[in-house]
Amino acid sequence: MRGVLVMFGVRRSSSVCVVSVATVFAFVLAVLFVFHPKHVGEISIKVLVFSKEHSPAVARKLLQSPGGGDVNRIGTACSKDDIVVFQGPTAPLPNGIPAYTVQILNVCVSGCSISNIHISCGWFSSARLVNPRVFRRLYYDDCLVNDGEALGPGESLSFQYANTFPYRLKVTSVTCC
Repeated sequence: MRGVLVMFGVRRSSSVCVVSVATVFAFVLAVLFVFHPKHVGEISIKVLVFSKEHSPAVARKLLQSPGGGDVNRIGTACSKDDIVVFQGPTAPLPNGIPAYTVQILNVCVSGCSISNIHISCGWFSSARLVNPRVFRRLYYDDCLVNDGEALGPGESLSFQYANTFPYRLKVTSVTCC
């Protein structure tokens, strides 16, 4: 090995030489596997890397909805999936009751406004006053957002409530404007 490196005019320590030779050997081996269709085990490297079974097109097919629906929703009608509810803890009330901040967003990008947003909310109640125009319980498990008024594309509203536990808030129905 030392003779090979001396032949190329290179003088290095033995550990660096071993690493250099190993790197060159690995590179040559990789080139041979990629450009020569010899089988490694039962699968050829060319088949594994360049076959239609492993193409990105197959991976994209997995993203299609099972009902044949449109994966790219830009420009299509709005739905309740365009309203997103985020909820997280915030500073508790002075008397120690846990408090939570809720943010409701219209993530529609095709210019749709969404009104009559109803959210499942159980027996929602709060020790902190919540503006009823922003969020109010109509019946058991039915709360109304923004007094039924439209939430434009990209718009959001938020409020805070206090209770001993967080409510599971989930969009149940909307009206597309």
